[in-house]
Amino acid sequence: MAAKAGDNPDSLMTLATVFCLRNLKKTMCYQGFRNKLCLRSDIFLPSEICDKLVNTYMELVHTDSNFEPEESFFQLFSDPRSTRLTRVQLREDFVRDRDLEAIKKQDLIELHLTYCNNLSSRSLKALSCFRDTLVSLCLFGCSNIFYRKCGAPLACNEDTDEDEEESPASRHALETDFNFQGFNRLRLLNLGGMPKELDPETLLKPLKSLTSLDLSNVQLLGTSFLTQWRDRLASLVLYNVDLSEELISTVLELVNLRHLDISQESRRISKFKMTKKILTAIVQRLVHLMSLDISGHIMLDNCTVPHFEEAMGRPSTEPCKSSIYPFQELKRPLQFLGLYDTTLCNVTHIPAYKVTGSKNEDQVLNAIEAYTEFRPELAHRAINQLFDIARIQHCSQLLRALQLVIAALKCHKYDKSIQVTGSAALFYLTNTEYRSDQSVRLRREVIQVVLNGMEHYQEVTVQRNCCLTLCNFSIPEELEFQYSRVNQLLLKILEPARQDESIQRIAVHLCNALVCQVDNHHKEAVGKMGFVRTMLNLIQKKLQDRMCDQVMEFSWSALWNITDETPDNCQMFLNCRGMSLFLECLQEFPDKQELHRNMLGLLGNVAEVKALRPQLLTPQFITVFSNLLDSKADGIEVSYNACGVLSHIMFDGPEVWKMEEPRRDMVMEKMWEAIQSWDVSSRRNINYRSFEPILRLLPQSISPVSQHWATWALYNLVSVYPSKYCPLLIKEGGMTLLEKVLELESSHPDTKDMARKVMEHCENFKEDPMETNPGQDANFGQRG
Repeated sequence: MAAKAGDNPDSLMTLATVFCLRNLKKTMCYQGFRNKLCLRSDIFLPSEICDKLVNTYMELVHTDSNFEPEESFFQLFSDPRSTRLTRVQLREDFVRDRDLEAIKKQDLIELHLTYCNNLSSRSLKALSCFRDTLVSLCLFGCSNIFYRKCGAPLACNEDTDEDEEESPASRHALETDFNFQGFNRLRLLNLGGMPKELDPETLLKPLKSLTSLDLSNVQLLGTSFLTQWRDRLASLVLYNVDLSEELISTVLELVNLRHLDISQESRRISKFKMTKKILTAIVQRLVHLMSLDISGHIMLDNCTVPHFEEAMGRPSTEPCKSSIYPFQELKRPLQFLGLYDTTLCNVTHIPAYKVTGSKNEDQVLNAIEAYTEFRPELAHRAINQLFDIARIQHCSQLLRALQLVIAALKCHKYDKSIQVTGSAALFYLTNTEYRSDQSVRLRREVIQVVLNGMEHYQEVTVQRNCCLTLCNFSIPEELEFQYSRVNQLLLKILEPARQDESIQRIAVHLCNALVCQVDNHHKEAVGKMGFVRTMLNLIQKKLQDRMCDQVMEFSWSALWNITDETPDNCQMFLNCRGMSLFLECLQEFPDKQELHRNMLGLLGNVAEVKALRPQLLTPQFITVFSNLLDSKADGIEVSYNACGVLSHIMFDGPEVWKMEEPRRDMVMEKMWEAIQSWDVSSRRNINYRSFEPILRLLPQSISPVSQHWATWALYNLVSVYPSKYCPLLIKEGGMTLLEKVLELESSHPDTKDMARKVMEHCENFKEDPMETNPGQDANFGQRG
């Protein structure tokens, strides 16, 4: 059988790394002085393992809410004699100055710091410790690293006061003493987002051997300093840099460039006009160019071949057929061409193997892939276009699309726009149309990022998108691996009394589905989270609004499900004024059949708990249950459930019946009449996982009517749904108990007759297990 999309398993290295990180004290470490985490003395780890540990640690910190960060984690790598680091990637506010100071003795070759806004000029000193070995350095979005904290000097000792560690860097105390003097091996440098107060020319002057430079969003006072790398620079990124003729002229002198990015965020904010002349000069002068990004530019004059002059045939990457005039002079197709937010992406023949744009799915996916890490503002727009493709058209590269959206959501979990568009795209990419192509692992990744979004954003749109996406999964089966977490998040959504109506409805539906058909220990755990109280609060608010809507009905259904065979949850229901709300709902909404069925189903669960039945044995409640025996609501369901409640109460015997009215014998008489009025071939909106509560009513003579109700229930279920319930009844020993019913003198003749028929159905089923019945295809509701 062919593997589904995204089904590749994790490597043994990855699995072992994650295990060690989750169990540091059991594998590599011990608790030292002042509870400080220390590396065991017999541990010696090479760079391949250390790099993997640090980079995976950062990924877990950002994507797994159950992962507990260790305060002194980076101290484990302070001694290069036992641990070797060479390539480290750290991102976002989690990273502190002390973390870089902890690893300053390491011979780092690559250090990538992205959006690390909590780093101050203290970290510049740590950077200087790597100057002899560092080849690649990224400080993208780390603008505070060039400022002192509270005006502190650059030199900091390791005993810095904790308050100072937590204090923000002062935007007024610019660090002017740092430059890249001594970084002789540095070849790749990313200073994207560097503060405008810094002069890049002064900062970069000591670097003689750069081959790659990223100055995205940097204000350039002059441009001539770039020519010092005229013969060496292979990659130059000037995204969102104010272009000028002077800058373009300087760029054209960098004749060994293989990658050039002079793109802008949007045509709306672009001041520079990209002309046919400039593009032609780029192609003619930069002959080694393999990658070019001119996204977000306005083309001042006509750069494209008129439609009637375009080469015939399928879209081609051959330069000679290019629909863009300047690119006809290319000696070979470009590996990459960024045309996002330009009119050029819409032409037929583009001489590049990978193109970003908005013309089709491939261009949009290329844009998400190219811009996610450093340009979330562009990735957000591209994901929005993918959303439209998945919603209106058809996504043909499903695996790639899902992986790119997941990566974007993980990379920018604090970016609201990415979270809104990403969660919306996931809703359409995981729906029924695409489901058969997705592996279990891939769908679990989707669930993880959706829950991350729910966790970090209380904003209405994100919450709604995430809840709707969860509805595309088989519940509870596909969510069971995150069962506790998803329930906690949904209950948190439902806490506000006046939550957005649509979110409330979806969240209650999910809560109901999550407690349906799961083991009792799951239900008990969710009950302890406040599930019962939350549902009753919702019901109370709806009563105050005098509104019986889906939220009201789903809330009672969820309570029906979570109380099934869970006495603790039944007790919570009673403790939280559940019976009062039941009576109020019954009075306020006398004609709501679905509501009545759900409420009576729940009370059936409560009545199954012997210790709780005395709380139901009051004149008020017994009268209500007795009156509901006559109900025709939802077929026989309300009457059936009311009779079930009374059957369990009657089973406790006449000695517990302390009230004068209503009389026990009169209620029993009404029960007999109700049971006799039901059609035994009725199709049911109910689902029993176990017959145990019914079977306990069979071998007894205390209450013949309870025995009769139980026998009728079995007769109805094995008649209408034999393939589902005959095996269950046989498995749970029902045949032996039915034989005892036949032996008891107290059993009513009609009860004995039904008992024989139930046994016959089961015997026939054993002989012919392929027996079918049209009723078997009924959409089973929930017993509890």
